[in-house]
Amino acid sequence: MTPDEAAAQVETGRLLFAAECRFYYAAQRIDQLPEPRGPEVAFAGRSNVGKSSLINALTGHKALARASSEPGRTKQLNFFDLGGRLVLVDMPGYGYAQAARAVKEDWQGLMFDFLRGRVVLRRVVLLLDARIELKASDHAVMELFDRAAVGFQLVLTKTDGLKPERLARKLAEVQAVAKTHAAAFPEMVATSARSGAGIEALRASLAGLAGS
Repeated sequence: MTPDEAAAQVETGRLLFAAECRFYYAAQRIDQLPEPRGPEVAFAGRSNVGKSSLINALTGHKALARASSEPGRTKQLNFFDLGGRLVLVDMPGYGYAQAARAVKEDWQGLMFDFLRGRVVLRRVVLLLDARIELKASDHAVMELFDRAAVGFQLVLTKTDGLKPERLARKLAEVQAVAKTHAAAFPEMVATSARSGAGIEALRASLAGLAGS
């Protein structure tokens, strides 16, 4: 990609996420899912990974997506309409308490059915805390994405506290893991909702999935 093409992609992402974004639906069962409005991008990650903060940073809102006061408590899919061109889906956090059990109980039902059967779902953004090691639940969810044949993109969060050398090692580690999963998207993004790092790049990456 040329510098001009990259700049155009960044501008497309900026314009998309500058549009009005509003919550419009929540579903706790597969038969409650809303009728598709257009292409969807879902955000997933372990409890406390910074999912709500990242969604708020992408959309320029302070409290569009709200974290539960009790990690692991939210069990529903929350849908947000971004300018009528892209739907953002906030998935419940996984892996709180006992990792393997949490993934099995919280994600093998509604979440797996949603991933496997939602024809308008274009990508899952899987968030990983850059400060800590990958957990068993992270690996289990990546395997679930492979089984559901749903493309996912790995995004590091909370990178503002890491020195460049440590961040580079973390990126290399996660890239190596991504290569072992057939459904993993090749492009990774390192972000910080606090500093704004990587937000522009992630907007640009997701902009290509939006409808006209």
